[in-house]
Order: sequence, then C-alpha cells, then structure tokens
Amino acid sequence: MNKENNEENLNLSRRKFIGGIGATGAVALSAGAWGGKTLQDALGDLFQDHYQRMTPEEIKEVLARIERKAKSDYGAEIKCENTPPREKVLFGYALNIAKCKGYRDCVHACVKENNHGRDSQTQYIRVLEMPNGTTDLEKSDHYYNHEQVPQDGKYYLPVQCMQCADPPCVKACPVSATWAEPDGIVVVDYDWCIGCRYCMTACPYWARHFNWTTPRIPPEEVNPQTHYLGNRPRPRGVVEKCHFCIQRTRKGLQPACMDACPTGARIFGNLLDPKSEIRYVLENKTVFRLKEELGTDPKFWYFTD
Repeated sequence: MNKENNEENLNLSRRKFIGGIGATGAVALSAGAWGGKTLQDALGDLFQDHYQRMTPEEIKEVLARIERKAKSDYGAEIKCENTPPREKVLFGYALNIAKCKGYRDCVHACVKENNHGRDSQTQYIRVLEMPNGTTDLEKSDHYYNHEQVPQDGKYYLPVQCMQCADPPCVKACPVSATWAEPDGIVVVDYDWCIGCRYCMTACPYWARHFNWTTPRIPPEEVNPQTHYLGNRPRPRGVVEKCHFCIQRTRKGLQPACMDACPTGARIFGNLLDPKSEIRYVLENKTVFRLKEELGTDPKFWYFTD
C-alpha cells in the first residue's frame, strides 16, 4: 500500500470506525498502517470528540496533533491556533459592485491564505460575470477567461459564503459538524464532518465545497498561521467553505480577499461598532443581499456608488 493510499484511508478511518470496524481491530493495527502516524495519534483521530465539547486540555492535544500531521504530510511547520471570538464583535461584509472589475485577485489571495490544494481547483470565492441589469445568478458566467476585463455590457459579482444568521446548511447537517459562532462566522469541524454533502445541497449560494482529493500544497507555499476552524490543512472527504479568514480576523486583521482587492471594492468590519466603515455603508448606501427572500439573513451586502 503506497503512502497516498495510507493517508486517504486514514482520513476516512473515523467514518469507517463508526460504521462498525470496532476498537479491537483498530488497536491491533500497526503504526505502519496509518501512513506513518503513531498509533496514539491515529487513535486520537478516531476517538476525538466534537470541537464544542472538548476541554481546553483536549483541544491543546488536538492542535499539537494537527501540527505534527502537517509536518508529516506537507513537510511544513505550522502553528494551529484556537483563537476564540471577541466580545461585542459581529462580522459583516459589504462589496461595491461598481468598483469590482473582475480581476479575481481576491480569489488567488484566498487560495494562498487558506491552504487550498493547488491541484483541486477549490475556491471559496466565485467572481461571476453578469449581464448589466440583472441579478439572476443563472445568467452568470463562472468561468470567463478574457484577455481583458471588465467587458462591455458586463459587471462582476463576487459570491462566497454569506455567513447567514439563519444558515440552512447548519440545519441540514445530520451530525452538527457546522454551526454559527458568536461573532457570526459559520464554521466547520472538519474532523467531525462525515462528507454527506447535505449542507452543499441546502446552501443557496453555492458556497460549500467538497474535497474530492487529498489537498496537495508545496511545502514552501503552506501558510503556517492556521486556525482549527479555518485554514488548517483539510483531509479528503470533507466539506469546507469561506470562514472570513478566521485566523486573521479574530486577531484584528482584514480578510485576505479584502487586502488583495486592487480597487477597494471590499469592506469588512464589526457590525456592532457604530463607527465602523461597514456600518457607514449600511446606513448611507442603497444595499441589497442576494436571495434575501429566502430568509437566511446573510451578513454580506452589495452596493454601488
């Protein structure tokens, strides 16, 4: 059995175990059957509790295990943190579609920041090329490839997770692997996700993405600053999504997509701060939200000058 197969079998081991492998058979396996991981780490993966139920000591052990696995899988040293939500913070996003020119710098920055597999084409942000005069997403082009943008008669509409206050994806998950944090970020416990993809079906914004393959990242391109609920390396067979760059924003930084935007179209901030730029936009601009009629209460707005 080669190393890649070992890794993929390990990623799926928890689900198989729950399906009836049994503890006796798991303990009997040698360390070599776990893709080079120690038996202690392998069993830690199998028996790890849900993130929201773990004690601080258990979380500390899990973070250390994630760091060891990244070293083994990618040859890279990472720091996996567990930065909690800040008090009196509710994150929101606004995007000026008059300024977005379809360059996709936000997409590329997101891929780099959030440790996406370089061969998987997983992207949290989709920049849609839209005909002027419509917000019908069915008329958009996800895959435009022009030598020059913007194109005449078109405008550009970036779409990502809307961090809904009433997220249908959370309701659809049968194992509670996804939930909304107090700061408004809808997160995923990748170690608890069973890959059923019900959340993908429930999401009206095409914002969730399934890892069909083990993500591959060159060691020199791995972002070492990670968060358990964010951009840490993910296994094959789980669903992931935008998390407002939780590893950055909970430390007072801006999301990578906003930093990368060359036109200043993106605005991110604390909705509870009356002096924040995003509050100014919401109170002084004409804003709209995609598919607002569905009642998901997105925390992502669009506006024009």
